Amino acid sequence: MRPSWDEYFMEIAETIKKRSTCLRRQVGAVIVKDNRILTTGYNGVPPKMRHCDEVGCLRRELNIPSGQRHELCRALHAEQNAIVQAAKYGISIEGSTIYITNQPCIICAKLIIASGIKRIVYSGDYPDELSLSMLKESGVEIVNFRLS
Repeated sequence: MRPSWDEYFMEIAETIKKRSTCLRRQVGAVIVKDNRILTTGYNGVPPKMRHCDEVGCLRRELNIPSGQRHELCRALHAEQNAIVQAAKYGISIEGSTIYITNQPCIICAKLIIASGIKRIVYSGDYPDELSLSMLKESGVEIVNFRLS
């Protein structure tokens, strides 16, 4: 049976997350408009830096719980990388949908709101109620999607 568009793009996000070099959580993101992929991203360090799987994870070493102290991470989140990629190549993501393999954190939620993304489809939980609250307040449609 042919997958729905949400199933199709969530499966692609699941594949994209395999490129992640994060030692704690692999996340993939796909930004789509009119059922066409605009950009993708996975969590990993900025270009020209050594990856976490090479140098270790400071958050793991300091035993920092998930969802806290984002500033102590070398990596960008998948959503951040997808949004940065759009900016770098001059691609408008206004009115688009972002598919993410985890619920966005508060930092990513603010970037999603500010960038004009209108819909989020995500499949995994993340300990950040404030992000969901802000997304709802801003009018971003949120779909909690589970792959079968």
